[in-house]
Amino acid sequence: MRLRRPLALAGLLAVLSSPAVGQVASAHDATSDVYAEVTTAPSSSGPEGGGADVVAVLDLEYDLLMKSAWLRAEAYDATGRDDQLAQLDEHEAEVDGYVTDRFAVAYDGEPCAPELFAADVVERGERPYASLTYTFACDGEPEGVHEVSSALFPDAESFVHSTETIIRYSLDDEDGSAVLTAASPTLTTGEHRLLKQVGEFFVLGGEHLLFGIDHVLFLLALLIGARRLRDVVLTATAFTVAHSVTFLLAALGVVSVPAIVVEPVIAVSIAVVAVVDLVLIWRGGAGFGAGLGGSAGSASGTVRDALRWRAPAGLRDERGAWDRWRLPVVFVFGLVHGVGFAGALGIDAAWSWTLLWSLLSFNVGIEAVQLGIIAVVFPLLVLLRVRAPRTARWVLLAGCSVIAAVALWWVLERLAG
Repeated sequence: MRLRRPLALAGLLAVLSSPAVGQVASAHDATSDVYAEVTTAPSSSGPEGGGADVVAVLDLEYDLLMKSAWLRAEAYDATGRDDQLAQLDEHEAEVDGYVTDRFAVAYDGEPCAPELFAADVVERGERPYASLTYTFACDGEPEGVHEVSSALFPDAESFVHSTETIIRYSLDDEDGSAVLTAASPTLTTGEHRLLKQVGEFFVLGGEHLLFGIDHVLFLLALLIGARRLRDVVLTATAFTVAHSVTFLLAALGVVSVPAIVVEPVIAVSIAVVAVVDLVLIWRGGAGFGAGLGGSAGSASGTVRDALRWRAPAGLRDERGAWDRWRLPVVFVFGLVHGVGFAGALGIDAAWSWTLLWSLLSFNVGIEAVQLGIIAVVFPLLVLLRVRAPRTARWVLLAGCSVIAAVALWWVLERLAG
């Protein structure tokens, strides 16, 4: 028992004091995604052209692109679409050189010649992106294969890390999606990519939840408020169903909610759950009074009590308002988080089975990491509440205070634009 208590406390503190919590101000700026749409050029779609020439539309975060091209501050600090377009025009050679050194198309092993055709500025998630249209002239006989490679925004530049290029492509009579990373930077057509594509989007979904600190804090707040295994199962199910529905609808373009609305509401959802946890813990102790089988102010029952599907008969009528409203509230907030997941994926495409497989595998990746966090954190919470209820009370109060403070800061920051 003496060993378990400090271990449980240390484990929980490690989760609640993760470096990611201390870096909330830059949580959304630590990584970046590049979006690419790569298709056969219209002029080469006939028999004479052989389908070799390619058009690629690349969307890159504007300020990161200008910094990575080592331009002066007036270029990457430019605000407003007109000023940003003017900077892109003025520094076309530097931007073109940066991109073509790191994004390439080849046909049957031979490099295709790139040419910058057009430049624009678009918005993705309320952020300006430089949208660059390239044509690639490819030599070779028909029935060949294309290779698309990306090393944009590498870790070595230090501006961002773990950059991923999300590609939608229609090449060589093949349609699909792919995620290019530093470890796997090249897409080759004709490789029967469906299984690989599913794996790539599964990993992408898991990474998004694991490194999306707002979603992790929401999940931690839900777990702190769960007193029994039944609470965890029902809450996780409600959240999963809700965010899966809106994620699929938003990614397929059926539902569209601007990020300026979604992001503050996600922060509000974290704050609401954390504040409710604070009130319940303050009133009833780490076990919320008799929630685990003990009485208010006493030890929070046993591990067996926490794993029971239902509370003992004498305690079933002591449910508070939060117990009655928890699932509906979590479901509503889950709907909003689903739109946030879709916005992060950045896919805006017409319906196809290939797209559906990508979306489903992305969502399964989210669920896998969510279950992993639950499997680690909930047992630690149970041990801490059972073995050291007084310590648990203060640790959880501190943890919920940090989560609530971070969430409220995010609300103000996101409302301020």
